[in-house]
Amino acid sequence: MQTKSKWIICHKPNPRALARLFCFPFAGGAASHYRTWPDSLPAEVEVLAIQPPGRERRIAEPPFSNLKELIQSLTPAILPYLDKPFAFFGHSLGAITAFDLARELRRKQTAEPFCLFASSRYAPHLEKPALSMTDLPDPEFIDKLRVYGGTPDEILNNPEIRALFLPVLRADFRMNEKYAFVPEEPLGCPISASGGVDDHLIPQSTIEEWKGHTRNSFILRMYPGNHFYLNTARDRLISAVAQDLLRFMSRNGRNSGSLCRG
Repeated sequence: MQTKSKWIICHKPNPRALARLFCFPFAGGAASHYRTWPDSLPAEVEVLAIQPPGRERRIAEPPFSNLKELIQSLTPAILPYLDKPFAFFGHSLGAITAFDLARELRRKQTAEPFCLFASSRYAPHLEKPALSMTDLPDPEFIDKLRVYGGTPDEILNNPEIRALFLPVLRADFRMNEKYAFVPEEPLGCPISASGGVDDHLIPQSTIEEWKGHTRNSFILRMYPGNHFYLNTARDRLISAVAQDLLRFMSRNGRNSGSLCRG
C-alpha cells in the first residue's frame, strides 16, 4: 500500500501498472524533468520521480550534500512503493543515487530493482575526475556549469534566481565529489548504461565499467550528444528504456513472479 511522500512525485498515476520506474534527477535537477516520460513508456509501467529537498515544492528545505545521508532519508520513503516490480533510472548524480539505493535495499533484504539504468555517470568504483567545483567562487562555478550544460541560461544570467539555485547545485556537486565507493558484491539485476558520444566529461570507457557492478546482463548504449544527451536524444533514449523494461519485466515474470534479488 502506497502512502503519500514528498520524496515521490507521480505526474501520471497508473494504478493498473504491472511495474514502476523510479527516475532520479541529475545535479540541480528535479522531478519535473521526467513529467512527460509516462507518455512515451509502455502502459504497463508507472513512472515515479524522486524529488530531493531544495527544489520545486521542497525549495524551502535544505538540500543534502552527503549521499549516504540522502539515502538514509530516502529509503524509508520509497519502501511503501515497492509492492510491485520496479526499475531505477538515474542520470549523472541520479545514477549513483539509484545505485547506492539499490545496494541499501539489498542490505535491508528488500528486493532489488529488476533493472538499473545508469546514464552519463562514470562507474562507481572509478577515481573521481580531477575537476572539482564545489569550492570555486561563484563566477568560476558558473563557468563550469556552462561547460556541463543542462542549466538554462535564464537561471545562470538572472541574479535572483541564481541565488536560489546555486546552493542546491553546490550541494549536489559536493555529494558527487565526496562520494566514497565501498566494495560489495555486484547487484543481481541487469544494468543498462548509456551516455553521449560527445560527452568529454564522461567518456564511453568509464561508462562501460558499470559492467563490473552486475552479476546479470549488461547493456551499453551511446547516443548523439553531450552530457545532457537525454534532452537532445530523448526519443531514442526513452525508446531503448521501454525496450529494456519490457524485456526484463518479461524475464522477471518467468522467474516465478519474484523480484530479482542479490
